[in-house]
Amino acid sequence: MFSPVCVLPFSKLERRGALIYDTATMIIGLTGKNGAGKGEVAKFLKERGFQYFSLSDVLREEASREGVPVTRDNLVELGNRLRAQLGPGALAEKIFGRLDPEKHYVVDSMRHPSEVEVFRRRSDFILACVAAPQRLRFERIKQRKRESDPETFEAFQALEAREANSENTSDQQLDRAIAAADVVFDNAGPMKMLHDRVREVMLEFSKKQTRPDWDPYFMGIAKVVALRSNCLKRKVAAVIVKDKRIISTGYNGTPRGVTNCSEGGCPRCGSVEASGKSLDECLCSHAEENAIVQSAYHGMSVKDSVLYTTFSPCLTCTKMIINAGIREVVYNVEYPLSEVSLKLLDQAGIVIRKLNV
Repeated sequence: MFSPVCVLPFSKLERRGALIYDTATMIIGLTGKNGAGKGEVAKFLKERGFQYFSLSDVLREEASREGVPVTRDNLVELGNRLRAQLGPGALAEKIFGRLDPEKHYVVDSMRHPSEVEVFRRRSDFILACVAAPQRLRFERIKQRKRESDPETFEAFQALEAREANSENTSDQQLDRAIAAADVVFDNAGPMKMLHDRVREVMLEFSKKQTRPDWDPYFMGIAKVVALRSNCLKRKVAAVIVKDKRIISTGYNGTPRGVTNCSEGGCPRCGSVEASGKSLDECLCSHAEENAIVQSAYHGMSVKDSVLYTTFSPCLTCTKMIINAGIREVVYNVEYPLSEVSLKLLDQAGIVIRKLNV
């Protein structure tokens, strides 16, 4: 029985649930008691190219919008209210959505285990607890002389007890966040000792990071290219690769110099015809077709290349692929009318692989 598709073992990628975003980056979350030195660790990382976010800054922004004075008590109360209204991970979600996949980040002031869990959706995240003895931490906050800081050691202890745990699960749960830490930065000694420990963790962390393999790398690029499509029916793209170098890209849409499909250039697509119907009236060129034609237009040979496409090729594109000398086709989603195409590619000796992402 004919079996045209060789599905490679990409289970590792499927488990990670990512395409390009599991890359060689670092996100270091910081938690710890008041005065432990989280700001010093953040400063050290910022000086080494890390982008900085703080959950406390999210609260300060919200306090400013509400016209609430920015004091420690007000921020704690505001954070508890936002967690109760929007969910215990709400503050972290506001920052998580701002992260770029190619940057390193340090995220300060994690005080609830649900905030930690939000960032654990990224495999390049670790949580670090900055720790120091209570009496030493009290002496440090006295030196910084903030108006809202407690003035006596007893008041300091009482404040810490309130922030450590609460029966209300939406309130700050600092002890539980600290218990979730992957590493500890001991800040009871000289600053050099702290910096050396942070540097050590960074180096160990970097050894465990991964880069995307070539297949998900090129398919990821194809998915970005598809965003340029001007077709009303579906967005498709193809990338042609030779010796791990992109030599051409293409996306579906009307031919060069013709009104875009999305602007009425293709009557068949504009009539929102059912899939598979009136294909002979469609004026749009397919992604694979455009990628091959673009290679010819710029004088680039595609012989013995690999074509990555977000949809398996139609019959017309299949014939072009064969005659162009492309040796391998990697696709993401199966085109509805693909059985004949896949059989023809197989008959022509072209390797066919489905990449599940």
